[in-house]
Amino acid sequence: MRTPLLQRMWVTFSIYVIGFYASCLNRFIIKGSGNIPHSGPVLIASNHISAYDTIFLPWAVIKFNPLQMLWAPAKEELFENFFLRLLYSSWGAFPVRRKRDVRAGRFLNDLLIDQKVMLFPEGTRHKDGQLGPGNRGVGKIIFDTRPSVIPTALTGLNTWKFPDFQRNAAVLFGAAIDFSDLFQREDCKETHLLIVDRVMQAIALLLTEQGVDCGRK
Repeated sequence: MRTPLLQRMWVTFSIYVIGFYASCLNRFIIKGSGNIPHSGPVLIASNHISAYDTIFLPWAVIKFNPLQMLWAPAKEELFENFFLRLLYSSWGAFPVRRKRDVRAGRFLNDLLIDQKVMLFPEGTRHKDGQLGPGNRGVGKIIFDTRPSVIPTALTGLNTWKFPDFQRNAAVLFGAAIDFSDLFQREDCKETHLLIVDRVMQAIALLLTEQGVDCGRK
């Protein structure tokens, strides 16, 4: 999928404005960025602890991949206002209905032919920092598209309140997860659950390395 240069320039500019607030006026630290492939299909799979995640995580990715897009599904209610719909769409967000959305699923699979996509496998925020179970649909997406899946751990953002200054937070990108054994299995519910559970285990390990008790062993 080719995205117009003007849109990619707009995204990069917007991200750097956000990054100034995140990493200059505050202390949002980015670790492990070298694990993110510069090209090819990439799925950034992160825990979800704050509304800030959706704007600071793109900064952490695009800072090291300028003039690229980081696409992200978002709840359809955010697109009801015409001007907000234009703004979110310009940044690479696209609407998804809460129940099974076949159209959005197809678009997501098309993106993962050659694009970077951000997903929160839990499907909802956990402000207490605990790591919830992953959604089986994420396992199905990974099985169907076979992208490089980068486990990602966000910490500290659940304590921020706008406009905070000099607050601490971090994101840690892990190495791509190996699913080669699971990709040999049958395309079924059990396989999808095993895939997403491996993703959540990788995220939990990164959180543990950051000294966070995420409720998983």
